[in-house]
Amino acid sequence: MEERKGAVTFKGKPLTLIGPDLKVGDAGPDCELVGNDLSTVRLSDFAGKVRVIASVPSLDTPVCDTETRRFNVAAGELGADVKVLTVSMDLPFAQARWCGAAGVDNVVTLSDHRAAAFGTAYGVLIKRLRLLGRAVFVLDREGIIRYLQLVREMSDEPDYDSALKAVKALVV
Repeated sequence: MEERKGAVTFKGKPLTLIGPDLKVGDAGPDCELVGNDLSTVRLSDFAGKVRVIASVPSLDTPVCDTETRRFNVAAGELGADVKVLTVSMDLPFAQARWCGAAGVDNVVTLSDHRAAAFGTAYGVLIKRLRLLGRAVFVLDREGIIRYLQLVREMSDEPDYDSALKAVKALVV
C-alpha cells in the first residue's frame, strides 16, 4: 500500500497518509462503510447523484463539528440531486448520537471503523493515528472526482466556498 509521508500535518507535525494520491478526473473508488444503523453502505449506493464526500478525523472535535454542521446547512440548499456524506472512524453509535445532538439531518454520516476501506481507497488514512485526514471529494453522477481538496493542516477547516462552487457547477 502506498504511503505518502508528510502529506498532511497536525499542529505542524508531519503525518503519513496511506493509500493512493487521487486526482481530479480519477474514478472515485467504491468501498463498503457502516451506516448509523449498522447497515452496510457502499458509495455506489448513491450513484446517479452528485456526491460530496467529506472525510474527517472525528465528529467529536471542534473543527469536524463545525465542518459537518456547515455542510449540513449547504446540503439542505443543494437539492435532491446532491448527496452529502461525512466519513469518519467514529463508531456508528457515536455518529448517530452526535447527529441527534447537533441536529444534523441533511448529511449522511458513515463509519470507516471496520476496515478503513474508505481511508485506504481514497488515500486519507493517517498511518500512526488510524484516523482519516480532512478532505473533500466531489464526485459527479458517474462517480468521477471533479473536485478534490486535501486539507494540509488537520486543524484547519476546508475551503467550503470552492467545494460548493464545484458542486453547483455539476447540478446546473
